[in-house]
Amino acid sequence: MAECILQILRSQLMVVFSWGFHKPQRLPNDTGLSFMVEGFKYQGEVRVVYNEGADLFDVELVDINKRIEDVYLDCLVRVIDGAVERTSDYDNRVRTQY
Repeated sequence: MAECILQILRSQLMVVFSWGFHKPQRLPNDTGLSFMVEGFKYQGEVRVVYNEGADLFDVELVDINKRIEDVYLDCLVRVIDGAVERTSDYDNRVRTQY
């Protein structure tokens, strides 16, 4: 499952790299993927866990104990981006910081 999640993330590498994505690790029993981010909105560990019964993903922002449930695979990058990086003034922040 970790490899499947990585493939989904690789489909939008520029977005994923904007999070400061690093240290990907397979979760125990290959139930998902854990990685670190350094986004505008959230810095810390993110876990993407496959919910086999629903055939959907749950996204966990570990350091703030936030969980986003029932995420479809085609929405996974967008949902993580919204939780980690994307702000209402995102374009302005990017220009200012870089």
